[in-house]
Parts: sequence; structure tokens; C-alpha cells
Amino acid sequence: MTSISRSVLPLSGIRVLDFGQYIAGPAVAMILGDLGATVVHVDPPSGPLWDNPANAVLNRNKMIVTIDLKTALGLEQARALVAEADIVIENFRPGVLARLGMDFAALRKARPELVTLSIPGFASNDQLRRDWRAFETVIAASSGVFTDMGLNRVLMGINPSFSPLPLASAYGTMLAASAAVLALQSRQRTGHGDHIEVPLACAVMEGLSYNSIEIEDYPLRYQTQREREIERRRREGLPMDMSYGDLQEFLDPFYRSYMCRDGRMFYVVCPSHKNHAKRCLRTLGLYDELVGEGLREEDDTYLPVSEWSSDVSLGVYPLPKFWADKIAARMKAVFLTRPAAEWERIFGEGLFPGAPQRWLREWIADDHAKAAGLMIEVEDPVLGRMIQPGPMVWLQESGEAMLSPTPRCWGTVDEALARLADVTGPLLPAPATDASAGWLDGIRVLDLCNVIAGPHSAAYLARFGAEVIKVDPAKPFYDCWNTVIFGMSHMRGKKSALLDIGSADGREAFERLVKSVDVVVWNATDRQVDVMGLDLESIKALNPQAIFCQLDCFSGVRAGPRTNYLGYDDLVQAATGIMLRFGGSMRTPEEHAHVGTIDVMCGFGAALGVATALYQKSTTGIVGRPRTSLSALTGLAQIPFCYDYAGRQPFDEPAGRETKGFDALSRLYETAAGGSILLCAGEADLPRFERVSGLSGLASIPKPDRKTHLTRAFMTESAETWQQRLVDADIGASLCDNIETIRSRGARMADGKPGIECGSYSFSIFPDHPSGHVVTQLDPFAVRPSRGKVRALAPAEKYGASTRAVLASVGYDDAEIDRMLDSGAASASWSAAYLPD
Repeated sequence: MTSISRSVLPLSGIRVLDFGQYIAGPAVAMILGDLGATVVHVDPPSGPLWDNPANAVLNRNKMIVTIDLKTALGLEQARALVAEADIVIENFRPGVLARLGMDFAALRKARPELVTLSIPGFASNDQLRRDWRAFETVIAASSGVFTDMGLNRVLMGINPSFSPLPLASAYGTMLAASAAVLALQSRQRTGHGDHIEVPLACAVMEGLSYNSIEIEDYPLRYQTQREREIERRRREGLPMDMSYGDLQEFLDPFYRSYMCRDGRMFYVVCPSHKNHAKRCLRTLGLYDELVGEGLREEDDTYLPVSEWSSDVSLGVYPLPKFWADKIAARMKAVFLTRPAAEWERIFGEGLFPGAPQRWLREWIADDHAKAAGLMIEVEDPVLGRMIQPGPMVWLQESGEAMLSPTPRCWGTVDEALARLADVTGPLLPAPATDASAGWLDGIRVLDLCNVIAGPHSAAYLARFGAEVIKVDPAKPFYDCWNTVIFGMSHMRGKKSALLDIGSADGREAFERLVKSVDVVVWNATDRQVDVMGLDLESIKALNPQAIFCQLDCFSGVRAGPRTNYLGYDDLVQAATGIMLRFGGSMRTPEEHAHVGTIDVMCGFGAALGVATALYQKSTTGIVGRPRTSLSALTGLAQIPFCYDYAGRQPFDEPAGRETKGFDALSRLYETAAGGSILLCAGEADLPRFERVSGLSGLASIPKPDRKTHLTRAFMTESAETWQQRLVDADIGASLCDNIETIRSRGARMADGKPGIECGSYSFSIFPDHPSGHVVTQLDPFAVRPSRGKVRALAPAEKYGASTRAVLASVGYDDAEIDRMLDSGAASASWSAAYLPD
């Protein structure tokens, strides 16, 4: 038992009714329960629709009741529970719950303060797909997740490529949880709840938005060796048949794995930063000799490459192949001199990112994961002592109370009603009659973040009306691949200012900004926060009402041995088992195929933390410090297999590049004419196959022979034909679409709308983008309130474009601003061109 009562948690007093099944719905309710809400989960008489030990994780802090919604009694019981709830969650196909008599619109009309949350597979206004059996892999296949899945898989000719990570549910969980709490904090002002839809197809598109952006005339400078090789092979009609070993020589030396003395691979992630690559080479004893051979560091890498003094600059990604090969060869030899754990300590203490490749089972038992509360023990009534993922988002002052969740329990409807009725909820104002507004209208956010996770969190808040000011250094630490290319996604809707916070004038401007805002967001370790003077006492002295949200790579509720180690998305994939799962062996690790796999999820987690802190402040006056980390979110990304207990089945879930699925009824199959179909079915679906031409009689085929039988059968028709036949029989299936096709079908000229009316896939084309390029980007369309307003986000302005306006907003006059620009305390730009070439 923790010494801190759950009553101090920020959502204490909130009552949640969870009708969810599978992952997304129950996971949202789990996170709300972790944060202090009282949760009742409803199962049908036959039990949960997904029979997996992960249900013990998903249902912690919940009472489980059984209700048959197809009976009058069951409907009456469900309505009685709804009458006691603040939030009601479901994740069925659109309209299913309404047809059973649980119409959210009618429920909210009777109780306008109610927040209802629907998480369907496809959008309710997607006329083609809304009624599909939208299982996780069906959504992934339809949304392009399996096709062109990363540069490695394309070059190896593995296309489409299967991944067992439930990304759609994971992204959908964080979007839906943050939206629900944003609606709660808005309710404290308006008295109104909201109905929110978060389609999982839209959620996975948002999660992988950095992969779907299209920039016409993309400069060659930013193309990696792998991208150039793919283009060359396509142009010359050559096969994609590169071996894993050959592929490694196309990787950047600061973005790859190295074999260590103990036979374990060690992942280095040091590209793009002004200091990290240099620290790495100096520590390895290679810097001086490489400089002697001509390795250079350009003072200003934001100049066109034609104006550099050399063809290479350390700290810029990607490096030219000549230098990449030379540096990698030297690094390979050095890494063989020490074991991986020793390198991890050296990198961590040296303040540059790297981590050993670990299997998930190793991460679950890892000393840092346990010490930090990233993995916790729960005494489950069915499975016994379990190791489960710890809190994914927490407030610093109350997080300790989240480390000892109550295990799932079962009760009667009357017991559940009594539990909900015993909760004293927040006082609410009478429902206002004004028009709908953004949930965050009037909130001002200071974004100090870099790379993806942090800045993406602030961009997400902007769509709900928050004013976001992005402050970056007057002289950049990261190269323009990392800032400008990524920034075209996460700088949307923000004002950009450039300040040298290390200078006296820059620090003064920074402190004025802190005093002017409601929220400060920074992705930094505790050590960096203390050095910057953003620790608890310093922030209180500047602005006692400001909420400071911190996210990093390895932190948990408690400090652990690696809390202050630096890291990025790919690095945490290595540390927590994702890269070994994807690659299949210690000698063949692969980064999970998409940019921002964990980053964007963590960004949504930070937004949930901000929403939770805003809600707590509005109800108690307490100014909390929300926290999350990349490592904390890997538990959600791996939720189907991220647990351990005595008697657990071996950790032999799908892994490796040859994996096509889970079993014969749930996997990728090739079809006639070269297409692929994703089938997602179970034993209970076998009678449905009798209605599918070409697949009748499947139930009589012995299990060991089904894959061979289906492989032959699917080769007789096209993927489109099979998809139609299977969908008509209400069997989960989708052809494997690709991002380019999805984008071309779903793109429209930017019209100032967020895309919510456009079904499951929506993009905007910006012909007059500030970059000077025509840019096509995913719309901010996954969160769909019925009352709250979602804004289309303006294209990302050039870094520094708003420096003058931001300084003026905190009291500087033109003469003072000119002086700061002249002295270097501020800057209006990093480069002459928006996108240096």
C-alpha cells in the first residue's frame, strides 16, 4: 500500500463508465483510473471480447460488472450507471450502442454535463468503411501502416510488412484520454460536457503524420542514403533485394547499432545535434584523428551547402557516404572493446544518447524500469503477482499514489452503483447558453521543446484554441533536417521566437514570457530543468500559477539510475524491446518503421498531463507539474504482451521481418495481380466463411493446414475482390493501402477547416506554403467534439518570424527589440531561406 491516498490524485471525484472492449476503450478508462477516477467496466454475459492477460492491466482500478444490453433489465441497469457517471466510454462500430438503446445524444440532452466518448475503428461519416469489422490490423492495413513500412523494409523487398504493435489503439487511447480531460476542464467553465468521437483510423494517421507529409521539390540535401537508393532502384527498374548486412552500410554512423564485446548490440542516436556527435567521437577516442583526416564542423549549417567550406559537417544528418563509411568503420572497432552495459553508462553520463538493445522481457525486469516506476507490481486476483506497465502520465506531486493501483475486481450492478454514488464530484456552473468554443480558448502556452514529442504536444493543444509561443535558441543546436523538416508538422499554429536565454537580455525576455503564460512545456531531463532554472521553486517565483509540463526519455514517477540519460524515439525502442521485436534477433535489430512511433504518442501524453493539471487547478486551485516520458508510453505501444507473471506463456509473440501475422486466420496474404490482403478473423468467424465464394469449407480444414489452404485460395483473385467478399460476409479484412494513395484520395486545397467532415482520411494542400514549396499535410481531424471547436492549424511559419511580435507582447518597444537583435540576444531568423538547400 502506498502511503499517499488516491484521494489526492487529480481526477479524484470523476466517475467513469467503461463499455469498451479490446484495447482502446478500456485503456482510456485505465488511464483515467490511474489518475484517480472511479471506474466501472461493463462486460457482456459471455465475458470480454478479447481474451488476453493484458485485460488484467487494462482493468486495474476498475470494478467489472456483467450486463446484457440486449435485455430490458440490462438496458435499465446500464442507464442507471450512466446516470451516476461523468464520462461514458465505448469503442464499438458507429451506431451499435444507440441501436441497443444507449443513445449518447439523448443521454446528453438529459444531462448536458455528461462527457461521452466514442472510439470507433473508422469515422462515423466514412460511408465506405464505418461498418467494417475494424480490428487493429484491419485499420493498420487500410491506413498504410504495413505498406512502404520504413526504408529498411522497402529496400529488403519486404512490402507489405507486418507489425504486431497496436499503434492505432495506442494513439487513439492517448488522443481520446486527452480529449476527455480537456472536455472536463472546459466543463468547469461552461457547465457543458461534450460528445467526442476519436476514430482509430484517424488516430493512427495523426500518430504517423510525420510520414505522410509531402514537400514538392524536396531538396536533395535532406535525402538519406537509403532514400536515394530506393529512388535509384525504382528509376532503373532494379529489384528491392538488399540484404540486412548490406543495408547497414547505408545507415548513418550516428543512427545505427554496433556489436559490443558481450555480443549485445548497442544503438547510437547522435545525429543532428551540435554537440552529441562530437561528444560521442571524443569519448570513443576518434575525434582528433578524424578531424586530422578532414572532418569538419561548419559554424553555420543553415547556409546552403554550396557555401560550406567542406562537403561535410559533424552534427548534420545525413552525412555523405564517404564520411559515413569511414566513421562507422572506426566506431565498429571501438564498440567491440567494452560490453553494452558499460557503454550505456558512458553514454548516459557523457550526455549523449545511446542504449543497449534489450528484449521486452529484459525491459520488464530492468533495474531502472522497476526503480523509476515504469514497471510496477500488481496482485491480480486471477494471475497472481503481475509486473505491469506503470503510470503513463502523472502529476509530480501525486504520482506516488499511482504506483499501487487496486487490482481488477468483479461486482454486481448494485455494488457498482453504490461505488459511483459514494463519490463526491466537482461543483459545476449552470450550463451556459453561448456558442461553442475551443476547449482551450484563452490559454497561453510557452513551448520550449525540440525534435518531435514535446513540440507536437503543444501543436495539439493549439487546435483547441490555445495560443502557443515557440521559443528556440537564437543560434540552433540542431541541424535544419531536425528543426525545419520536422517543424513543418509540429510548428503549425504557433508563433516562433528565437532567444539566447543564456544572455542577460535573453533571460529577461524569457522570464517575462514565463510570467505571461498559463502553461510551459519542455522536453528535458531533471538535470536540464534545474540548470535552466525551471525547477519547482524557480517557476513559482516567476509565475506561481504557471503549469510546467516536463517530458523526457527515461523518467518515471520515481527517480531511477537512468532518469537523466538523454534519448530519442529510436533509442527508447532499443531500450524497451521494440527494435528487437521488429528485427527478430540480437544481430538484426531494426527501428520500428515509422518516424515518431513513440514520439507522437508521448506528445499526446504530455497534452493529457496539461489537461489534467488544468482540470485540477480549476477544481482545487493546486498548480500541478505534469510529467510523462517516452519510456512510459512504450508500455501502451506493447500492451498486448507487456506484462509478466508466474506461468506466463513464453515471450514468443510475433517478431522479425518474416512475420506475416498472428496465425492463419489473422495475417497478410498475397493475392492475384500482386496485391496483398489483410485477413483478421478468429475461430468464431469460421461459419461466416461459408458465405465467401472461394473460401467455403474452411472450417473443415485442420488448423495446421489452414495457412497453406488460404495462401492458395487468395492467389486466385485480386485483393479488391477478396476485400469485398470478406467485408460482405462481415469478416475483418482490408487490402494493404499505401500512404501516397491515401493522401492523393484524401487531399483537398486548404480551406481553413480541420477535415473532421472528410471521413477517415483527410489532407490539405498548401500551394502558398511559407516555405515556398507546395506542401500537403494531414489535417488535425482525429478528435471530433460535438460542442467544442477544433481549429485548422495555419502552416508552420519560418523559425523566428514572430520574434518581434512575441517580444512586443511582453512589453518591449521597437528600439529595445532592435538592440536585442543587434546583440544576438534575439534573432529573427536562422537562415535566408525557409528550407536551406
